[in-house]
Amino acid sequence: MLHARDTGGGSGHPAVLVHASGMSSRQWRTLTMRLAPRFRVVAPDLLGYGDNPPWPADAPFSFLDDVAALAEVVEGLGQPVHLVGHSYGGLIAVTHARLRPRTIRSLCVYDPVAMGILHDAHDAAALADLPRGEGEGGFLDDRIGGSGPWWKMFVDYWNGPDAWLALPEVARAGFLRVGRKAFLEVRSLLADRTPRAAYRVIAAPALLMTGATSPLAAQRVIAHLGEALPAAHAEVIDGAGHMGPLTHADVVAGLVEAHLVRHD
Repeated sequence: MLHARDTGGGSGHPAVLVHASGMSSRQWRTLTMRLAPRFRVVAPDLLGYGDNPPWPADAPFSFLDDVAALAEVVEGLGQPVHLVGHSYGGLIAVTHARLRPRTIRSLCVYDPVAMGILHDAHDAAALADLPRGEGEGGFLDDRIGGSGPWWKMFVDYWNGPDAWLALPEVARAGFLRVGRKAFLEVRSLLADRTPRAAYRVIAAPALLMTGATSPLAAQRVIAHLGEALPAAHAEVIDGAGHMGPLTHADVVAGLVEAHLVRHD
């Protein structure tokens, strides 16, 4: 079972918060404080992160392993949950929701990296926006996956040129500690080809968020999910990029809280 931070004791349905690659449940401090008076808030650390054991560098991995681990957390709560996810955590959340739709009360995701939907939609512009993958020194180069040069490509893609170098040294060290797991996540999700139609089973009310300056591929995923999900509402956060749940934490938390209250 994943380690999880369990906070709050409100009467509403539980809210389960799923963090991004390279992060941990700690990324949800602001949202947890916002929700805890009304909801039980459960924020798991995904496999290899936070207070879980490190993921073995040589072990095979699929993002579906994190989906299965999250399912244990959700099912252990014994009732439908409000599921919230950011980036890779958003992919884990929407995948859980389509595989186990009856366990979901509502869904909130910010830039979920469900990149398979771009292939199904033949979205050439969005696919061209994805980082360079194959070949030496590419995003999927196993020899550098999880290292400093790989993290520089990853962070700069999502946040702009030299974003990696602008991070404090302690933050870069934290990313490097979980680098191999993050690389395996990316390699797995970029191979995904889940089509739009597969997401139509998610009937729960869904809040789909992106930043006005998020990469084009991320914005297009939101657009395609919005067309597929029968009860979806999209929000574009002004001034925010891919890390909006952290850089614009109060704005995102307010939107999530309003969505959960409305659909509890």
